[in-house]
Amino acid sequence: MPLQNRVDPFGDIHAVAARGMFTGNRGVIHEPTTKTLLKRRWTTKAWIVCACDFRGRRRTVMGRNAPSGNAGWTELFFLDEATAFAAGHRPCFYCRREAATTFAACFAAGNGLDGARAPAIDAILHRERLTPLQQRGLVRIDAVSALPDGAMVAFESQALLVVGGALRRWTFSGYGPAPAFSSRPDTRLRLVTPPATLAALKAGYNPVLHETARASSSAARTA
Repeated sequence: MPLQNRVDPFGDIHAVAARGMFTGNRGVIHEPTTKTLLKRRWTTKAWIVCACDFRGRRRTVMGRNAPSGNAGWTELFFLDEATAFAAGHRPCFYCRREAATTFAACFAAGNGLDGARAPAIDAILHRERLTPLQQRGLVRIDAVSALPDGAMVAFESQALLVVGGALRRWTFSGYGPAPAFSSRPDTRLRLVTPPATLAALKAGYNPVLHETARASSSAARTA
């Protein structure tokens, strides 16, 4: 039985077999004896996305990994960086320092800040994570091509990745053609990626995408 530690673009945590390219955490949110999630879904505002391999370190997933013998942080997994960003996470300054530094620079530039240290980024993203998805912006389907690679939008309950001006349907194991929905130019999609992160993408941050994101498919084109 898969553990409940796989995150979708909406930030919800599921039990599925596919693991993805990245790990990360929101603090301690599991019970190590049963390896099940607690009712809380975060214990810190620092929601990070980490490298799965770092200096040969090994952890017991959802086990007792703290030096004290307690739980330690709860390992979560993401298909790719775009998925983690949509869920409200940002790169870890410890295991992904180069990515985190670049993200911080783009975050500051995109949001009109003089600089962006981790606590400031976390405070902004936490406010945006608490904003219901229904209150985030809408984008017309004919404006998708103006969104940066790595942005996530939703059509009803289906998450969709924007890449190369096209839409790709998100799943836990990869991306596929966008579902068949109305091609009318006034069709509205809900923005999923937090606005501040979207601004960082527009300012030039290039997120790591799953290999299936750029697979050619005429069904994915919006033009």
